Order: sequence, then structure tokens, then C-alpha cells
Amino acid sequence: MSWAAILGLAAGAYALKALGIFGLARVRLDGWGLGLVQLLPAALLSALVALQLFETGGTRVLATRLLGVTVGAIAVWKHASLIVVILLAAATTAAARALF
Repeated sequence: MSWAAILGLAAGAYALKALGIFGLARVRLDGWGLGLVQLLPAALLSALVALQLFETGGTRVLATRLLGVTVGAIAVWKHASLIVVILLAAATTAAARALF
């Protein structure tokens, strides 16, 4: 990849960030637009988790990751605190990798 393409993409990324901060800060959202914007962080986080979960690494790695995410999801469903969710998911994944 050429340096011109890298610099162009970097400039575009900063321009979009600046547009969001300076240009769209004055826009008032209501109704479905506000609801959509409020759901974006959860959707992006879910997409990142799914991407990392199904990343290449073989069936053993996928099984241990899936087990950790499942335990974390159950902890969230049971209304555990964030630190408890993270520790349970990490401990489950580590234990599964040690056993497999």
C-alpha cells in the first residue's frame, strides 16, 4: 500500500471525527434518530465481540472462547457487576484452555 493511500485514509478518518464533534454536535435528535444513536455503542461492541470470538485459531480456541462468552453472558443475565462478568469469563476461558 502506498503512503498516499495511508495518509488519505488517515485524513478522512480525522475529518469524519471532526465532523462528528464540530458539525453534528449542534444537531438535535429526537424520536427514532435518538433511539438509533443510543443503540449504536451496544451494536458496535457486540460486533467487536463477535469478530474476536470467531477469529481464526482452530476449533479448540473457538470452543474455549465460546464457553467464556457464554459464561459472561449468563453472568450479565443474572445482573452481576462488570468486574465479576469479566473475571468469570476470563477464568472460564483460561480453565477450558488448560483442560483442552
